[in-house]
Amino acid sequence: MACTPGVARVCMYINEDPTRAFNLTIKRNTVTVISDGTAVLALGDIGPEAAMPVMEGKAVLFKEFGGVFAFPLCLDTKGVDEIVGTVIRLAPTFGGINLEDIAASRCFEIEEQLCERLDIPVFHNDQHGTAVVTLAGLINAAKVVGKEISDLKVATVGAGTAGVAVAQILLERGVEDVIVCDRRGIIHKGREGLNPVKEALAPTTNREGRSSTLADAMAGADVFVGVSAFDTVTVADIDRMADDPLVFAVANPEPEISTELLAQSKARVVATGRSDHPNQINNVLCFPGIFRGALDVRASEINGEMKIAAAEAIADQVPDHLLNEEHIVPSVFNPTVAESVAKAVRAAARSTGVTRRAGGESEGLTAV
Repeated sequence: MACTPGVARVCMYINEDPTRAFNLTIKRNTVTVISDGTAVLALGDIGPEAAMPVMEGKAVLFKEFGGVFAFPLCLDTKGVDEIVGTVIRLAPTFGGINLEDIAASRCFEIEEQLCERLDIPVFHNDQHGTAVVTLAGLINAAKVVGKEISDLKVATVGAGTAGVAVAQILLERGVEDVIVCDRRGIIHKGREGLNPVKEALAPTTNREGRSSTLADAMAGADVFVGVSAFDTVTVADIDRMADDPLVFAVANPEPEISTELLAQSKARVVATGRSDHPNQINNVLCFPGIFRGALDVRASEINGEMKIAAAEAIADQVPDHLLNEEHIVPSVFNPTVAESVAKAVRAAARSTGVTRRAGGESEGLTAV
């Protein structure tokens, strides 16, 4: 009875309607962490075998903080078509796809194709995870210095995976003045040599049409966001920013400017990617809760509204009476963060019409 006819009845029931797999198999609560090992941490292209420890670690974080089962899969190919084809063939097993440590600019094309061709959430953590947590920190940092998000002038450096996503989410959240820089300076319309991703970014950023250097972009800016490399900015660059500057130097393993030099600058609020300093911008604050919420309501995608809702939920985890220069994001070990993010993501998914399942709250963290 356990095997035949027991399991056969379940098989045929799903055969009649494949969507029933979400209720009757591991699909309902399982994602895969996909990488090709080409952009692992700050180590670069170290290959699929060497990338496995990071993907295994992400799987542990999914389960620990979101109650989501995750399976790491490192692919022995760098071809866009091969990666996309492989993930599509694996997709029937999973309720969501988490892309990880895939180098730019292929990662943009891979994510875009998968989002178009799959009806389950696809989320590139290096892009959107960093963007969500950066926005969360900026929401609270702006409160600390008494500035409105919409009024901020933001200069960023790094136009790869994270940099593009940070710029996009800030614009979607209402920041009107964002300047993005890469190794050659400010990205602007008409600049020669821009790849398609940067070309698409140029018309929506740099509203004054500047065409000079990062240092010029930072002059008078309220916010600096670095997702590039060590030793990119100086104390003098920061001191030319507006009053009470917010400095998010989140390059790993070393920020764009050393913390010792940051302490000598006029930066009012500082955030980095390091765990040994206050205000760590760490993606674990968002991705377990985002997938938890998306799976609960069987979302077909993770859209911009869901990402912004996640950022606001993370920011809300630091109550106003505890908010200060060294506490703008919650601890990565705060057990309530993922549940709060999941709740916000479920609500945003419903309001934007991408859910395929009613309810969802009863299948949150305590039920898995």
